[in-house]
Amino acid sequence: MSTNIADAVPRVKRWIPRLRGKRIGVLGDLMLDRYLWGTASRLSPEAAVPVVDFVEQGECLGGAGNVAANIATLGAHVEAFGVIGNDEPGRALQKCFRAASVEDKGIIADSKRVTTVKTRIIARHQQVVRVDHERREPLRSETQEKLLRLLFTALKKLDALVLSDYDKGLITDDFADRVLSAAHQLHVPVFVKPKTSRLYAYRGARAIVCNAKEAGFYVTRSVADEKSVEEAGRALLAHFGCSAVVITRGEKGMSVFEESSPRHLQVPATSFEVTYARVGQPGIERGATGRQVFDVTGAGDTVLSVLALAVAAGAPLADAAMLANTAAGVVVGKLGTASVSPQELLHALDDIRR
Repeated sequence: MSTNIADAVPRVKRWIPRLRGKRIGVLGDLMLDRYLWGTASRLSPEAAVPVVDFVEQGECLGGAGNVAANIATLGAHVEAFGVIGNDEPGRALQKCFRAASVEDKGIIADSKRVTTVKTRIIARHQQVVRVDHERREPLRSETQEKLLRLLFTALKKLDALVLSDYDKGLITDDFADRVLSAAHQLHVPVFVKPKTSRLYAYRGARAIVCNAKEAGFYVTRSVADEKSVEEAGRALLAHFGCSAVVITRGEKGMSVFEESSPRHLQVPATSFEVTYARVGQPGIERGATGRQVFDVTGAGDTVLSVLALAVAAGAPLADAAMLANTAAGVVVGKLGTASVSPQELLHALDDIRR
């Protein structure tokens, strides 16, 4: 069942002011996204690679931190939970959390771990290379127990919990099971972006968000056409034992499956082209069948965060999905890890109606 977003815009817009003030917890792999900006006008004589002349360095929240930043930008009260290293990137990460107005009392600095850092070198608005500095071993048992105590204490006051798994060692099957069990007892809905290395760790979630490639991995076959998407969505509902599955499909929008509904909802991608300087602004030119994509970094994080926040505010999953889809359309028009403001969301929804 496909939905006409233009017809739904007035209804969906009404949820945006209700996002403010909700209390959302974000648990997952915290990363520092570091950007080295420069110019490039020549090739290295040593290899066929560009020589980048350094201009400036920037840092922002990545991984689960980006999810937290997305939610905070929309006016919610956000508490982050995770483990970082007791190192320079860890301190930079905590500074980014404070700048984003994200509460970081649930973040543990462990001297036995290193903070995950993803360094991107950008020249002429194009990513030249990415360098990852990380380790993926599981948490020490004492660190895990300390983190769970912090989370369980806060859980009683949360309207929703987002679990953002990047497979960096924080989340194991047992860890996820304990988190979801505690949330279920307190009637706190959990929204999960899973990793393919864990097949049954998220049972009982309110919603699972994955892309078509990840969905294909779980059902062990290609998810390319409408029939295969339908089959995958229904299989994943049973696979995860969850209330809903959202499959993001890039230029094809997203497909939403609910346990309570015999038909799935197809939310089409936004159908207009934007430029980097005009994202979320009125008066966007039309003449293309999809957004001009500058960078897909963090688009999945945006879908996860907006979906969770909208449902926590009382929105039906269909309305939450339309809002999340619109937010992701804004973010892919921005270079680098980015979030979307309430004003940008309102502008983007208004553009859909024109």
